[in-house]
Amino acid sequence: MAISKTIRTWFEGRWHDGDTAVMRAADHGAWLGSSVFDGARYFEGVAPDLLAHCRRVNASARALMLTPTKTDEEIAALAWEGLTGFDWSGPVYIRPMYWGIDGDITAIVPGPERTGFALCLEEVPLAPAEATTRTTTTRFRRPVLESAVVNAKAGCLYPNNARMLTEVRAKGFQNAMVADAMGNLAESATANVFLVKDGEVLTPIPNGTFLAGITRARHMTNLAADGTPVREAVLTFDDLRDADEVFLSGNMNKVTPVIEFDGTHYQVGPVTRRVREMYWDWALSERP
Repeated sequence: MAISKTIRTWFEGRWHDGDTAVMRAADHGAWLGSSVFDGARYFEGVAPDLLAHCRRVNASARALMLTPTKTDEEIAALAWEGLTGFDWSGPVYIRPMYWGIDGDITAIVPGPERTGFALCLEEVPLAPAEATTRTTTTRFRRPVLESAVVNAKAGCLYPNNARMLTEVRAKGFQNAMVADAMGNLAESATANVFLVKDGEVLTPIPNGTFLAGITRARHMTNLAADGTPVREAVLTFDDLRDADEVFLSGNMNKVTPVIEFDGTHYQVGPVTRRVREMYWDWALSERP
């Protein structure tokens, strides 16, 4: 699935231009869904938290019983090689991927001997600073570790997110606020969520049903350094309705203000604007 037409892919020892074919029909990843990926961003000469994203793709591979073939540092170095060796005209989505090739005697368990790897660099714009989103509930929930590999950024989890988005779009909304197995607020269909109430910033406590994102952690660090520690808590949809500000946190667009949840409306408030400002200040401070 290409998002844009400007793509470079590292596969089998070299860079390829375009949306390169990397998987065969009988690969375990194609047949039985053993694929993981991660996503970092490059813009204005920086790739914030790139090594952390490389570290997470290797952790995701191990969670899916795949054997990583690159170290965290090797993946990051490859990404920088591709980023600096090509004339990108806009922000880039950095996507390292692993997938199973062989299976064991049952075919179900991916074999440890061979693991596919590719690194895709794709020119994808960041959402404009004024972009917002409208959300509502969905009947689909986040799974638990006992029934799905929720401790990995795994491709096999995303059809559930697609169901959420398809459902809420049919209602005229852009994103879904998603419950965990207990019915509490977990995240949105595409990103982690933060609430602001009376100046306090809250976010759902990681409970094993969703990935506590790298960009989420960066916002929490920035806020704490700015004198506003974030409180992780069990949050309900009533807490969401009662919030003064709500924003989403994800690697693709970093900060997305929520202006509606199922009929409850919010302003793009000062904390949300400050979080965005701090993220860009921190990210650009990493520029060589």
